[in-house]
Amino acid sequence: MLRPRATPTRELVNLDGLWRFAIDAAAGERPWGGRLDTPLEAAVPASYNDLFTDREIRDHVGWVWYQRSVRVPRGWAGERVRVRVDAATHEGRVYVDDVLVAEHAGGYTPFEADVTEHVTAGHEFRLTIGVGNELTGRTIPPGTITVTADGRRRQTYLHDFSNYAGLARSVWLYSVPHLHVEDVTIVPGVEGDTGTVGYSVRTSGPAGVRVRVVDADGAEVATGEGANGVLRIPDVTLWRPGAAYLYGLVVEVLDGDRVSDVYTEPFGVRTVEVRGTSFLINGEPFYFTGFGKHEDTPVRGKGHDDAYLVHDFQLMDWIGANSFRTSHYPYAEEVMEFADRHGIVVIDETAAVGLNLAVQGGLTGVPPRPTFSPETFGDETREAHAQAIRELIARDKNHPSVVMWCVANEPSSAEDGAREYFEPLVELTRKLDPTRPVCYAAVIFATHDNDRIADLFDVLCLNRYYGWYIATGDLATAETYLERDLRGWAERFGKPIMMTEYGADTMPGLHSVWDTPWTEEYQQAYLAMNHRVFDRIEAFVGEHVWNFADFQTSDGIHRVDGNRKGVFTRDRRPKAAAHALRARWTGLAGRRP
Repeated sequence: MLRPRATPTRELVNLDGLWRFAIDAAAGERPWGGRLDTPLEAAVPASYNDLFTDREIRDHVGWVWYQRSVRVPRGWAGERVRVRVDAATHEGRVYVDDVLVAEHAGGYTPFEADVTEHVTAGHEFRLTIGVGNELTGRTIPPGTITVTADGRRRQTYLHDFSNYAGLARSVWLYSVPHLHVEDVTIVPGVEGDTGTVGYSVRTSGPAGVRVRVVDADGAEVATGEGANGVLRIPDVTLWRPGAAYLYGLVVEVLDGDRVSDVYTEPFGVRTVEVRGTSFLINGEPFYFTGFGKHEDTPVRGKGHDDAYLVHDFQLMDWIGANSFRTSHYPYAEEVMEFADRHGIVVIDETAAVGLNLAVQGGLTGVPPRPTFSPETFGDETREAHAQAIRELIARDKNHPSVVMWCVANEPSSAEDGAREYFEPLVELTRKLDPTRPVCYAAVIFATHDNDRIADLFDVLCLNRYYGWYIATGDLATAETYLERDLRGWAERFGKPIMMTEYGADTMPGLHSVWDTPWTEEYQQAYLAMNHRVFDRIEAFVGEHVWNFADFQTSDGIHRVDGNRKGVFTRDRRPKAAAHALRARWTGLAGRRP
């Protein structure tokens, strides 16, 4: 799905701001059937949970409703008009006046509706968006809904971050000509000093297509005819980590001799390859330094915020990070575009977190059920997972910053049924995009001896917490465990290995002269122990600390005001470990230490 852009033939109106808001119990039977009768207003983009002081809203399980009036620009007469929702977590329904125009399941990818037949240029219409936050065994991510003794519905889930919900990203109204570009796929390559640009254009109807490539200064460097082809850029400037360079593919749709639509898709020319135990970008070994992150800030929850976007990338630059993983869901498109422009490398992940009932058993003491079965996570779950992969790749396929697809985080990959569940998903991912490596992040219970799916993937991404959840406070023992673990993976599979999670909860300002868990000193010592081991493993290609910043989790006795493994606090103040990481990472520039 193409991102809405203003072009010579397209216009767009941003619908962010304050919308009327109500939970389902207060919204009436048909919230879309008239003006929403509510005193509440909610900010868009933002999760709704922390906006209000009413705990009933914060803990609500079910549907909520947003509504506002929208005026179609009078100059849009004769154009197609679309409403686009960048994300509705976890399910969305869109109504124009009292007509349902779109439905979508999946909380982190966009959807849209052509509303041309329901609106009139120059006139207002009532836009109502319902958002459902329920997670079940058939959703990605999964969850369970129970009813308490007093009749309240309660949502539980298997991921360790708050189930923020609502319209956390922008909503748009935009126009396109009747004959227009529907999709563009760009596949870059390099032949010596020449860049190759394979392209494929899908249009709304039979039409001529003309394309040209412009450089960063707008100068034309290549041209072509037809909806499919390969263009060549002499003396190409490559997109490199830390040194981004973007071209633009300008697509013109022809209605006879007339240009009906113009759309420009930014792209970078670079290659990605796994060779032996090396991860190569543009044929050069690349070493990942960075973080697992979260879209999480005070009050906004998962709501996208450009100020935090800029500041977070500034902090990553300051600390020497060259990459991050979109744990544990696709991030806002603004984030991906910023990474493209600033040369930050991205591992792009689906929302498939929590496919692991063994973890639930370990936390609760209740014997776990099998993770993969018709009664737990079966064919319906896998189809929801497959759809999440399709939508992720469709949205992010042209981003040069994206160098690897991560299909899941910490699934129960050592269990019966894991291979039957994941093998078709890996095949689908490779079919949709054969140009990028594929990975998953392996939970600590999955070892080189018992894991059943690692051979399907290109890079071994491991989440390990020796010294925190295992051998807590005993870093000498933790170091022995970690090195033995990593060497086992390296010897069995002969693939690149990176750590996609390692970290220790740390209360800012808590200090000790001893290696005491939760202190800032222990977080530093913990990270240093991991780094000593990493540097001894020849196949190692990267380190992503968990987490960039502290983040909110569900209520419970396992967390005190959220997960505190951040190197920065939730409001982005550095802990002592941030300075230690900066000393290690600054100057590496993607090279092996």
